[in-house]
Amino acid sequence: MAACALNQRLICFSNSYSRTPTNPCSTWLPRTKTIVFSIPQNKGRLSLTSWTSQSSSEANTQTAESCVSLGLSLFSKGRVKDALVQFETALDLDPTPREAQAALYNKACCHAYLREGKKAADCLRTALAEYNLKFGTILNDPDLASFRALPEFKELQEEARLGGEDIGYGFRRDLKLISEVQAPFRGVRRFFYVAFSAAAGISLLFTIPRLFRAIKGGGDAPDLWETAGNAAINLGGIIVLVALFLWDNKKEEEQLAQITRDETLSRLPLRLSTNRVVELVQLRDTVRPVILAGEKEIVSLAMQKAESSCTELLRRGVLLVPVIWGESRVPEVEKKGFGGRQKAAASLPSIGEDFEKRTQSVIAKSKLKAEIRFRAEVVSPAEWERWIRDQQKSEGVAPGEDVYIILRLDGRVRRSGKGMPDWLQIVNELPPMEAFLSKLER
Repeated sequence: MAACALNQRLICFSNSYSRTPTNPCSTWLPRTKTIVFSIPQNKGRLSLTSWTSQSSSEANTQTAESCVSLGLSLFSKGRVKDALVQFETALDLDPTPREAQAALYNKACCHAYLREGKKAADCLRTALAEYNLKFGTILNDPDLASFRALPEFKELQEEARLGGEDIGYGFRRDLKLISEVQAPFRGVRRFFYVAFSAAAGISLLFTIPRLFRAIKGGGDAPDLWETAGNAAINLGGIIVLVALFLWDNKKEEEQLAQITRDETLSRLPLRLSTNRVVELVQLRDTVRPVILAGEKEIVSLAMQKAESSCTELLRRGVLLVPVIWGESRVPEVEKKGFGGRQKAAASLPSIGEDFEKRTQSVIAKSKLKAEIRFRAEVVSPAEWERWIRDQQKSEGVAPGEDVYIILRLDGRVRRSGKGMPDWLQIVNELPPMEAFLSKLER
C-alpha cells in the first residue's frame, strides 16, 4: 500500500507547471491567476505562465519567456521546426532556471518529434542535471512516446537510475524511497554488517601482534594455535560480512532496476473497448493485466483458448493485453468512409434467415462483447515491445521468445513464463476480485 503511494510520488510533476486539456501545447501560467486541472486528457508541453489579456506579450523586446511562449504556440500549430528555433533562442537570452528548464524540455520534445533521439536525450540530460527536471515528467508525457521507444531513452533511464553529476540524483532518490518501503530492513542489516566488520577489524589489529609473538616463541609468548584461531575467526568474519554487504548492494541495484521497469510499465498506454486511451497506472486496483507477447498465430491461439474460461477470468479481473512481435513496424492503414458500418450491418441476421442462424449470430455477438470486456489493445507497440524485451533480459530469457506476464492489482509483476499461459491454472491461482486476498493485493 505504501509502495503504491510512493509510486505516485515518483510520477508527480513539479509544482511549477500545469497541463491544459485543450491544446497540445499549454501556455505559461501567471502567479496572479493560476488554473489547476485535475486529470487532463491530452497532456501538453511544460510551461511557465499563461497569455495575459493585455498586450504585454506583443512587446518588441525579445525575452526568454516570450520565446518559449511563441515556441509553444508554434508547436501547437504543428510548426515544429519553427518552435525549435524559438526554444534555442530562449536558451541564448540568459533565461532564469525555470525558463531554461521549460526551453530545454520543449526543445527535447521537438527533437523527439523530428526523430532526433540523441539531441532529445542531450536536452533532457541537461534539464535533469542542472534544472531539477523530474524524470517522471519524461515518463508521463505522450509527446515523448516516440522517444521512449528509442535506445537513447533506455540509456538515459539507466543513467538516471544510477545517478551522477551528469544527470543528477533526483530519480535515484525517488527509487530508493520506494525500495526502502519494499525492503525496510536493508538499512538495519547494513548497519550491523558495518558494525560487526569494524569490531572484527579492531580485534584483528590487536591479534596480529600477538600472533607474531606466538610465532617467535618465548616464555611470555601466547599460545600459537589459540592466537591463530582468533585471527582466522576475525578475518573470516570480515570476509563474510563484506560479502553480505556487497550482496545486499547488488540486490538493491536489481530492485531499483525492477522498480524502474515497473514505473515504465505503468506509463504504457492501452486502448479500452470504449476506444478510450488510458495508461496502465490508471487501471491499478481494478484489473489484473495478462500480457501475451509473441508471434501473431501463437497469441491468437492463446486468446481463443481463453474464451473457454472467459467468465472465471472476468471474475478475477483478468485483462488480456496481446503484443505481437514486429507489429510496431507494420504501418497502420486508416479506415475511412462507411466500410465499418456496412460490415456491422452484414453481420446481423436478415429477416428471412432461419431461427438457428439467428441464434448462432446472437451467441457470436455475446461472445464478442465478452471478449471486448476483458481485452485491451496496446497503443505505441514499440514502447511495449521494448519493455518486454528488457523484462526478458532481466529474467534470463532470450529477447523475442513467446512469453506471458501476469501483473498484480497494484501493477507489479506477479509472475511470468515462456510460451502461453495455462488458463485453468490461472483461474485456480488468482482469487476472485471480491475475495480477501484480492484486497491485500491493492
